[in-house]
Amino acid sequence: MSNSLPIFKILTPAEYQLFCEEKIFAGAPVDIADGFIHFSDASQVLETAQKHFGEHTEIWILEIATRRFGDNLKWEESRGGALFPHLYDMELRSEDIVKARLESKQDGQFNFEI
Repeated sequence: MSNSLPIFKILTPAEYQLFCEEKIFAGAPVDIADGFIHFSDASQVLETAQKHFGEHTEIWILEIATRRFGDNLKWEESRGGALFPHLYDMELRSEDIVKARLESKQDGQFNFEI
């Protein structure tokens, strides 16, 4: 899988605020437990939001520049056999963010396009 495809990280508002303050993100609790930072590609991010962030009314979607990651970014089989991007042995830095946008639930669910 190409490292030139855009990838996305979903953060809760509290995680995003901390990332903005610290300028570095080592991962959410699930990332730390799994040993890598979970990402989604454009076709996966809405399902990821609905599946893993359903208890939140707002989330931040971060588009990530991958040029710095090199071989630390691996595309691995996950949900439904799809390949998901995972970042090993690195933290996200504020300069890795291409774009950040806040998404809110509409009628009780996330419904956005990337």
